[in-house]
Amino acid sequence: QVQLVESGGGLVQAGGSLRLSCVASGYTFSLYPMRWYRQAPGKEREFVASINYSGGITNYSDNLKGRFTISRDNAKSTVYLQMNSLKPEDTAVYYCNVLRATTDYWGQGTQVTVSS
Repeated sequence: QVQLVESGGGLVQAGGSLRLSCVASGYTFSLYPMRWYRQAPGKEREFVASINYSGGITNYSDNLKGRFTISRDNAKSTVYLQMNSLKPEDTAVYYCNVLRATTDYWGQGTQVTVSS
């Protein structure tokens, strides 16, 4: 079955950086676009970034462009999210996501906390 396992979250000071990873299994990773979302306390889950199957096309939430970079390594079935110049408002649980057929699959999430 499809499994997505995120890692790399933690506590970081404002202005710092983190790199999140999401390892996928249970399907042919290289055939599917991948997405990152985040959910802050008391807020709805929001789109962060997406990447197509080959890694050649990426999209970002407008307010995150220039600070976050999504990438993937199909040989490792892993998608990454490099986050730079972190702000306290980036504090959230970050989830990776894949849509296969009509089903959305989610990981368990990784907590990112940015202190001011």
